[in-house]
Amino acid sequence: MPINIEFIVKNGDRSFKEDSVTFATPEELFEYISPGGGCENMPSDLGEIRMIFLPPPHPNITNPIADERVTLQMGIILITAPLSTIVQISQEIIDKVGRGELSEAFLAAAHANY
Repeated sequence: MPINIEFIVKNGDRSFKEDSVTFATPEELFEYISPGGGCENMPSDLGEIRMIFLPPPHPNITNPIADERVTLQMGIILITAPLSTIVQISQEIIDKVGRGELSEAFLAAAHANY
């Protein structure tokens, strides 16, 4: 399930897409936001980081709520994905923060004080 990350700079009422990065898997995303993974190179004037997960290739017929698109906000990071993906990614973020496996830049963008 590809993931597109858009880095948005805000200037007053206007927003500008500064850059974007695409990852093929959540594992590639977590490599990017881990220490030394490239996340530290984000511009310092970001107003928003949008992580957009594409819908699954096949709809969940037995539990359609799992495919419902939702957005989770952590600081300036907005994650938009199917509900089941949000739950999975959130659990992985919590686990990786607890083990110190996320970059300081990501934690600062998420306003995570630990």
